[in-house]
Amino acid sequence: MLPAQSSFPPPDPQVARLFSELETRLRELRPQEDLAPLERAFQFAATRHDGQKRVSGEPYMVHPILVTRQLAEMQMDMTCLETGLLHDVVEDTSATIEEIRRNFGDDVARCVDGVTKLSKLDLASREERQAESVRKMLLAMVEDIRVILVKLADRLHNMRTLDSLPPEKQARIAQETLDIYAPIAHRLGMGKIRGELEDLAFKYLEPEASAELLKEFEEARADNEALLAEIKHTVELHLAREGIPARVETRVKRAYSVYQKLKRQKITLDQVYDLLAVRIITDSVKNCYAALGVIHNEWHPIPGRIKDFIAIPRPNLYQSLHTSVMGPNGRHFEVQIRTEEMHRVAEEGIAAHWKYKEGRRGAGADDQRIAWLRQLVEWQREMRDPGEFMSTLKVDLYPEEVYTFTPRGKVIVLPRDATPIDFAYAIHSDVGNHCVGAKVNGRIVPLKSPLRNGDVVEILTQAGHLPSKDWLAVVKTSKARNKIKHVINTTERAKAIEIGQKYLQVESRRLGVKLGEVPKSQLEAVAAEYGYSKMEDLHAALGYGKFSARQVLQKLAPEQVPAEPSAAPAPAPPVSPGGAKDLVIKVKGVDDLLVYRAKCCNPIKGEPIVGYVTRGKGVAVHSLNCANVQNLMYEVERKIEVEWARNDAGSFPVKMVIHSADKPGMLNQLTTVLVNEQTNIRSLEARPDGAPESAVIDMTVEVRDKRQLERVVSAIRRISGIRDIERVNA
Repeated sequence: MLPAQSSFPPPDPQVARLFSELETRLRELRPQEDLAPLERAFQFAATRHDGQKRVSGEPYMVHPILVTRQLAEMQMDMTCLETGLLHDVVEDTSATIEEIRRNFGDDVARCVDGVTKLSKLDLASREERQAESVRKMLLAMVEDIRVILVKLADRLHNMRTLDSLPPEKQARIAQETLDIYAPIAHRLGMGKIRGELEDLAFKYLEPEASAELLKEFEEARADNEALLAEIKHTVELHLAREGIPARVETRVKRAYSVYQKLKRQKITLDQVYDLLAVRIITDSVKNCYAALGVIHNEWHPIPGRIKDFIAIPRPNLYQSLHTSVMGPNGRHFEVQIRTEEMHRVAEEGIAAHWKYKEGRRGAGADDQRIAWLRQLVEWQREMRDPGEFMSTLKVDLYPEEVYTFTPRGKVIVLPRDATPIDFAYAIHSDVGNHCVGAKVNGRIVPLKSPLRNGDVVEILTQAGHLPSKDWLAVVKTSKARNKIKHVINTTERAKAIEIGQKYLQVESRRLGVKLGEVPKSQLEAVAAEYGYSKMEDLHAALGYGKFSARQVLQKLAPEQVPAEPSAAPAPAPPVSPGGAKDLVIKVKGVDDLLVYRAKCCNPIKGEPIVGYVTRGKGVAVHSLNCANVQNLMYEVERKIEVEWARNDAGSFPVKMVIHSADKPGMLNQLTTVLVNEQTNIRSLEARPDGAPESAVIDMTVEVRDKRQLERVVSAIRRISGIRDIERVNA
């Protein structure tokens, strides 16, 4: 139970002040609310965290209080606020979930458990811990949406105070924020939190690019503010003249969003159409469209830049009219038009519909912002491999942007560049499995064709048809990928079992072992020695080439089959497409398997890698970030652990493409940087880009490892006029 009031240690003055400010703010927001439960949660948490400090040196309790303050501003209910104060007590103190349940009830205990990461003792690697902690959080989030709301508030405060951590930890936390938490905030429609998370992560992951961009923003700030003030005045004047009630806001596009656009489109800052934006918030849908007419009457709209998210909302329920126009002095700017309710939903997302008085646990069953999550958890329930889980999760959290239609007019929302195969699986698994062709807007197209907004798609099917392995290289949705993998895995496994059975029978006849007379229990015991519960699993492993039939028979009948002089877990394949065995990479625990680096990603020393057993060609080693890894790993049995050897491996060739300004002295600066970094140039070619004053430089350099490559890329980015640099594989 909670300690008596008299035994409660006096809190640190800073902690007491912050909690007092939290109570004051809550009384402003909820004058009728009983804050006694919050006081009890504070006492419990402060007692358990007493004496603990954050890395910054401030009392640990400052963190949960500021997390709870964020939740209060989001208008969360009392259960959520109690969870905010208690969210770290199980992970960082001796408190247990049972204690939380006894003192604060089932709802708070469930939420605290949902945001508590798994213990470091539970799993071996950091990747496994991260994957299982995220999986646990997602499962808890499906049951109670408050779990992720607390987690987002927790992550936001951690990102705001990241300066006190060492650089390696800063980069790891920032990357996780960009990969998982910012996209989740986006999928829940929480634009305000998503924006801050992205900008904070950008600051730590790309410090030089972030500083350079903010410097450019600052240099142009006075001009931009003057232009926006002029535009705002004009808009207000014209709206008032037409009798349209509205308030007008202005803003400059967020740094990370601008950076993404510059990288994606290889453009300069003055070519970003929506760098400056005006937001019109009015009272009705009718007046939204009326305001759009007023804007287009005053300024020329830019073709292809008008988007109606009111008629067709985004999957996260975002609604707004977007248009880009040619403004004063030839400057482009974006206009967003929405109602007050649409604005609230755009800023706060699912939290906008959360009424703390209702005391409900989650969103309505029909809320499509949660529907995607339920599907995601269902598809990935059987996914064992942590790397595959995290990679698929990142893909699935990408924003969905393509709106397509069935011939009957049903809207199917898919990720950017999705294919007719993704469309088929979005309709039904059987439609996807039996898909043989597609018509888009009445015309037959290749199945790998990317779909565009407004496409009407008709899927052609054939009974008995099965998906192709090649589909894995083109599909964009995890549902399609997982269903294809399942069918192929089932088919391949059946083949492997058949091959393994025949292999064992042939070898047993050659060695004179009568398999038919071996008891079933003995067969199962041998399978168990290899880590399999059933003989068919052992047959599959034999079919995949993981073991030799002679090894198995030697265990079954040791008196008839003598042991091989130097038995290896699997015979070394004779040929490698890369030529000689790669001496810089080895299979963990095995010395004589042929290993080669895959040409599709050409991993360099220091990068995370994964091995894949090929049929007759050895072990192909891919970078963990290689686009082909997920397409290959549909057969988990073929995955094998590999590692970089400790010996000095010399150098690795790396191809790069650099987009730069076309100006004198650029190549001289570039070669000077490479000489300073002690990097050898294998080839270098510069050519015009086609765009005004732009050039492309194709270059191959030699680096020793990942660290040297990172230093080279960082040094090149510092050259004035460099717009983007990317590594090219294959």
